[in-house]
Amino acid sequence: MRRMGTAVIELVRGDITRQEVDAIVNAANSGLMGGGGVDGAIHRAGGPSILEECKAIVARQGRCPTGGAVITGAGKLPARHVIHAVGPRYGRNPTLEAESLALAYRESLRLAAEAGCESVAFPAISTGAYGYPLEEAAAVALDAVREFLSDESSIKLVRFVLFGEHALRAFEKALSDLQ
Repeated sequence: MRRMGTAVIELVRGDITRQEVDAIVNAANSGLMGGGGVDGAIHRAGGPSILEECKAIVARQGRCPTGGAVITGAGKLPARHVIHAVGPRYGRNPTLEAESLALAYRESLRLAAEAGCESVAFPAISTGAYGYPLEEAAAVALDAVREFLSDESSIKLVRFVLFGEHALRAFEKALSDLQ
């Protein structure tokens, strides 16, 4: 746990679909249609209303770009909202990928703050099927969150919910290295 201004950053190992927070963040694909990993787990646990809202968003504004995010209700999840953030696929353009990943975190927090959320839970965006190395992703994620929290916002808790021990250790190291 680390205090950042008026907020706290927490790192836990667990299941993001069980988090009792105002908003959970989904590591989504640009089509917002569900998929594998965290995305599939959130859609399965939350039920069909999340997918219906995602379909309506895509019909209205098109696919969500890399680095972008949209917000829906949370269906059957214990959270109030799901923020669907699209991270980059790793290995094409390292500078652009880091910027896109940071943007996905900042956009998620911006949407959460706009919705009046005080607590947000994140997975390690882009580290599964999109191949972003955990150590690099953790440093980018925590720096983006620190930067966002340096301004006054409604958000009081940012929790990173990490699936495995390796991910937890990578985020713990990045948090201890954070200036």
